[in-house]
Amino acid sequence: MINKVVANADEAIADITNGKTLMLGGFGLCGIPENCISALVKKEVKELTCISNNAGVDDFGLGLLLHKRQIKKMIASYVGENVEFERQLLSGELEVELIPQGTLATRCLAAGYGMPAIFTPAGVGTEVAEGKEVRNFNGKDYLLEYAFDADFAIVKAWKGDTAGNLIYRSTARNFNPMMAMAGKITIAEVEELVEAGELDPDQIHTPGIYVHRIFQGKNYEKRIEQRTVRSKERG
Repeated sequence: MINKVVANADEAIADITNGKTLMLGGFGLCGIPENCISALVKKEVKELTCISNNAGVDDFGLGLLLHKRQIKKMIASYVGENVEFERQLLSGELEVELIPQGTLATRCLAAGYGMPAIFTPAGVGTEVAEGKEVRNFNGKDYLLEYAFDADFAIVKAWKGDTAGNLIYRSTARNFNPMMAMAGKITIAEVEELVEAGELDPDQIHTPGIYVHRIFQGKNYEKRIEQRTVRSKERG
């Protein structure tokens, strides 16, 4: 069996160089590859194209790479919690492609399935459709959208084994599983790493065949993006 285990995030991202295209899993601040992002910041790799549902916040997640000007282009669905992202966008420092969330997810899936493109009704008749092929199926217009072409997919899972099989928890299952399928090289960081055969096969979300490198992460902050609680006065 191929040994996919690496010592840490630094070793996992060692061959990520300037100008690469990265997929980064997670939803908001949930299930993001915190260790790998920190390693990329430390390595000072630049001119990155990052595909992610969102751009983190100013001092966490992809926001750390944005502050260091390490991202050239951001392909995302939601970016509303990052002031620095807004500043770089409005100043022209950052190239941005905003994509409907369902289209973002399906373009990831298409890459994982080996499909070159998809047709979607999302964005027809809007700025999203500018310059894109529109085709009519059964009386309804659809946009042609291409599958992503990412050099690396970087994901975070709850548990993994030495063969690369992964289990996610709750909201972390948004985008992580589909991105894990889609990168030319997939790097997984996990909270708990066990020996092959210890995971229940019925619980595995990403089969190890998609994963090229895996390591046990550490010191996860697991921040909450927005915390809303009921006031004591309301009982």
